[in-house]
Amino acid sequence: MGKAIKLFSILLLLCAAGTAQAAGQQELTGAGATFPYPLYSKMFDVYSKEYGVAVNYQAIGSGGGIRQLINKTVDFGGSDAVMGEEEVKAAGAPVLHIPTCAGSVVITYNLPGNPEIRLTPDLVADIFLGKITKWSDPRILASNAGMRLPDMAITVVHRSDGSGTTNIFSDYLSKVSKEWKEKVGMGTSLNWPCGLGAKGNPGVAGLVRQTPGSAGYVELIYALQNKMAYAAMRNRKGAFVRPTLASTSSAMNVTLPSDMRVSLTDTEAPDGYPLAGLTWILVYKEQGRQGETEAKARELVRLLWWMTHEGQKYAEPIQYAPLSKKAAEKAEVQIKSITYNGRYVMK
Repeated sequence: MGKAIKLFSILLLLCAAGTAQAAGQQELTGAGATFPYPLYSKMFDVYSKEYGVAVNYQAIGSGGGIRQLINKTVDFGGSDAVMGEEEVKAAGAPVLHIPTCAGSVVITYNLPGNPEIRLTPDLVADIFLGKITKWSDPRILASNAGMRLPDMAITVVHRSDGSGTTNIFSDYLSKVSKEWKEKVGMGTSLNWPCGLGAKGNPGVAGLVRQTPGSAGYVELIYALQNKMAYAAMRNRKGAFVRPTLASTSSAMNVTLPSDMRVSLTDTEAPDGYPLAGLTWILVYKEQGRQGETEAKARELVRLLWWMTHEGQKYAEPIQYAPLSKKAAEKAEVQIKSITYNGRYVMK
């Protein structure tokens, strides 16, 4: 009996210790971009296991992430688009754009046999403007000499939610097509000329898979995970380039501003993929404003430092381009500038 009581007491102590540990575990919350979600999911899982800090990230789209940051319902936002003037104004205080990686937006499609087609800037613009409506269009065939493409109608699939992927895509088209720039423009949400809408990168990938003859745009990993075909794109130097780690990284070889609010689309790099873009973690520079504790501010800064340093090794296996040396240095400066009640969090 005495042994049973002793064993029971030990079990109670272990349960109490476990409960106390769980209660003391710090949690950080974030929301936003689906573009980097496969990488963030891996990063946050590893970080939680190694440092005991749970990171709850909801992939709801860049527009939603920016709104939640502004509404102060999350500790950080995720976005593939820099905040616009109205959003900066609504934030009410400086928000930092801390880059975490670069990725590629691909034109994916559903055609018999999954042929590897080649597309030019004007073809992509006119497909999504609704001007080219068949895969057998002479202009598409001219760009794919020797390839037999079916006489199928093209169903355009685009994002229905506020999306950083859409921002990258429309930023590119606004650079290469005067008609697109004048009629549609760029942004996270657009007044689409044609097509079907789907939520998130997973939604677009899913709808393209279900719709024969369709064409849409997603981050590369979503096409790879779903075994979907995607196009080689002609860049500014006239080369047809497929999205790879090397061609995405090449697009980062530009002059980087100190605030890292920079576009990588339509790169001048000879071997660069033209539909590449950075993705950012958005945080308030002053962490004392939202009612956070100083301990939570320190945990947020530690997470950001880990993501832009040790965590970078998880990017390449999931087909994201790690930060270049210059981009990582710019990220360091921003992270070190974060304050709590006016004092630098990093000592």
